[in-house]
Amino acid sequence: MAAAAPSPPPVAALEQMSRTKMFGGHNLRFRHHSATLGCPMTFSVFLPPSPASDLPVLYWLSGLTCNDENFVTKAGAQRAAAAHGIALVAPDTSPRGLNIEGEADSWDFGVGAGFYLNATNEKWKNWCMYDYVVKELPKVLSDNFEQLNTSRASIFGHSMGGHGALTIYLKNTDKYKSVSAFSPVVNPINCPWGQKAFSNYLGPAKSDWEEYDATCLIKKCNKISTPILIDQGEDDKFLAEQLLPRNFEEACKAVGAPLTLRMQPGYDHSYFFIATFIDDHIAHHSQFLKSA
Repeated sequence: MAAAAPSPPPVAALEQMSRTKMFGGHNLRFRHHSATLGCPMTFSVFLPPSPASDLPVLYWLSGLTCNDENFVTKAGAQRAAAAHGIALVAPDTSPRGLNIEGEADSWDFGVGAGFYLNATNEKWKNWCMYDYVVKELPKVLSDNFEQLNTSRASIFGHSMGGHGALTIYLKNTDKYKSVSAFSPVVNPINCPWGQKAFSNYLGPAKSDWEEYDATCLIKKCNKISTPILIDQGEDDKFLAEQLLPRNFEEACKAVGAPLTLRMQPGYDHSYFFIATFIDDHIAHHSQFLKSA
């Protein structure tokens, strides 16, 4: 007698934490247990009012110290998302509640600072935000939201989240239609935030660090045809030491990758800056999410 086929894995149980109506759609917040991270995780979704099915998904990755709520409450993205018929999905920025020694000792490492990588240091083995964003979260969405089409996805983010969006896109151009970023950390192997995070999460080998550095990754990509959009405030206090957009610009030029880098006079690193230009970014992604 033939052995029975293995049962499919159970659909992840979602606990709805909140629901608010906005621009005809709804902001929803959920909690679920992440098998990838080994802890409960929250994420937020904005579902536009129409259409009721086949909605493209635009992922937002937040920066240091943030969770999934910062973008939802501060960026003002819902109006444009509703107008374009795009669902927004914002995950948290790290595992939480694991009580690893040192996880909350500093604001730029550990809790709220997952850097969207898969840690290889045993102590930080739960810090696998790359796999969570690329693999687990899309499956949770497709299992629980029949109106979402997770195969039509794009990604953007801010600061550490801009780093995450760029690196995830460059490593998975088959999974995402487009990418954009606000004030991204584009060359982390050469800035203090990145060096601190990578040395602890990944160990001393610089070759491992380069796998999560957009400036290094773009040098290996000679088939990028979709324009990359980056907005950067000229009055950003982190610009010279941490963000290094010109390094990424030079790398893009070297391989012919299309980049629109907009240096915005007078703007800083805050969500006031993001809110000013968020409509441009959603329109940027809409043209690629809606194309055949």
